Amino acid sequence: MQKPINGRMHGMMDYATVATTAAAPRALGFPRQAENLAYGLAAAYLGLSLLTDYPLSAKKAVPFKGHGATEVMLGLALPFLPRLLGFEDDRRARNFFLGLTALTAVTALLTDWNAPDADQEHGDFNVRLNKSRSESREMATA
Repeated sequence: MQKPINGRMHGMMDYATVATTAAAPRALGFPRQAENLAYGLAAAYLGLSLLTDYPLSAKKAVPFKGHGATEVMLGLALPFLPRLLGFEDDRRARNFFLGLTALTAVTALLTDWNAPDADQEHGDFNVRLNKSRSESREMATA
């Protein structure tokens, strides 16, 4: 299946996510724990985006596929954070983070992690994103 999101588009989405995540606590009136989480995530997303090997970064230090693996791991943790941090009863904050989980999952599924406009500095970095196990094995033995 052709993945419609390339490195440049993924970067644009990342920076839009940073802005939205940073603006949400004030706009939606989050409790302190959710506010701190949102600001922390916005800072982490910004740092990761600025350092990712894709067209809109400041320094190409993190492979694009490594960026993807980080987003997948973060996406797995996001739905549990409202309960762990004690704001699961705040509907707006909880739903914002569940929406962020869904956005992260859809973006990861639709991103071409092998996009030609990304991983210019890390082209030989092999992470199994969007590849079957047999394709990954073939790459490792080649």
